[in-house]
Amino acid sequence: MNKKKRFFACFSGISLVVAALVLCVGAASASGIDFDKAIIIGSGPKKVIEFTDPDCPFCRKAARYFAGRSDVTQYIFFWPLPRHPKAKEKAQYILSQHDKAKAYHEVMAGRLDGQQSFAVTPAGVKLLEEQAEIARKNKVSATPTFMLFGRIIEGFDQKKIEEALGR
Repeated sequence: MNKKKRFFACFSGISLVVAALVLCVGAASASGIDFDKAIIIGSGPKKVIEFTDPDCPFCRKAARYFAGRSDVTQYIFFWPLPRHPKAKEKAQYILSQHDKAKAYHEVMAGRLDGQQSFAVTPAGVKLLEEQAEIARKNKVSATPTFMLFGRIIEGFDQKKIEEALGR
């Protein structure tokens, strides 16, 4: 599926006029995003692209917040920060699992904090590298970073997120 069709498929449930506007306004913010590389959580009509770090406390707050929203589908990409020494391993672990969404929730809930090593696969390592390239191309510099309807929100600012999504 080409990028344009994938973009419109991603935003099904939104009128084509709004989707076209998002494509025009948010084209730079969504460039190079291969949604097949994301962990997809939820099935709501409102689409959220998120760049996250498994050890970032604000990313974990965002994970708890979005877990309570049934109207959202999250497209999760990892961007582990160097100041969190286990974040890269945790992201690779999540991306190595068959049920990535379940592993994501376990890690973001802190259930694996304190664990010294994580079982990873070459596919999980490669997928993290691909997600990191997507983050670099989109000039992600902070976690969490959200892309919502062409709008970029850095940090977990619940008020701004709710303004973009509606309550």
